[in-house]
Amino acid sequence: MELVDITRVARYTRVRLMDEPHIHSEVEVNFVTEGRMTYLFAGEAITLRQGQLGLFWGTVPHRVVAIDEPTSFVCLYLSVANLIALPECEGLKNAVLKGHLLVARRVDDLDPPLFRRWHEDLEAGDPRRADLVRQELMARLRRLDVEGWVDLSARATPEPVPPQARGMAKAQRMARFIAENLSRRLTVEQIAAAVGLHPSYAMALFKESLGLTINGYITQHRLSHAQAMLLSTEAEIVRVAFESGFGSVSRFYDAFKARFGTSPRRFRERHRRAAAETARA
Repeated sequence: MELVDITRVARYTRVRLMDEPHIHSEVEVNFVTEGRMTYLFAGEAITLRQGQLGLFWGTVPHRVVAIDEPTSFVCLYLSVANLIALPECEGLKNAVLKGHLLVARRVDDLDPPLFRRWHEDLEAGDPRRADLVRQELMARLRRLDVEGWVDLSARATPEPVPPQARGMAKAQRMARFIAENLSRRLTVEQIAAAVGLHPSYAMALFKESLGLTINGYITQHRLSHAQAMLLSTEAEIVRVAFESGFGSVSRFYDAFKARFGTSPRRFRERHRRAAAETARA
């Protein structure tokens, strides 16, 4: 599958408390520009402070449970496909895809203006700028790998792994398999076999660990991919449908309208029009 830019940005910079954990299919990159924020990350409290650069895979349930007012950050989302495409960086990629929260050992004075510019570029809705952001962000992650990172989610002293944590690891491996094979026709049997589980047990474990059925997660992942393609490329709707893994255009239209309340074409037009009005303003 052709690698497409599906980098996106959070719609806010002020950090907000979350009522409940949530998950998503992308790699989340946070740069804290002001204050301090604490995540409940897979049940463990982890704090990021001003000037820290952290990243994790959004399939791990996470929520912001505490902040120092005011706290702001730049929150970017990078597709798993783009993470996997990073040359070398195997240690970094494996740690992220195993569900760890990493923080850069070193940041410098270039990072705050750089992250703010990326936020502005992605808000502008210009596909050329979005492509630049993807390339620059991937280069920044390569530099992070070279200069070193710390695993904030690793415990200082090894403890026995409880069954629930083992189940989460299996669920994350299934989610990784889905992400790496998004354009293929996927079945529960294939996904379960990839992690050595019976299909029935795999379905129950996935739902318990990530809060979604396997098929629901696949559809969500494909719709996220399609949404980003619609906003950041000029690809025809048919191409968006098939590169997102939908077996037919009609199935894509039905799933997209059920999720977003409108057709893919109108969704693209509405957001392009809004971006143009913002740019004029």
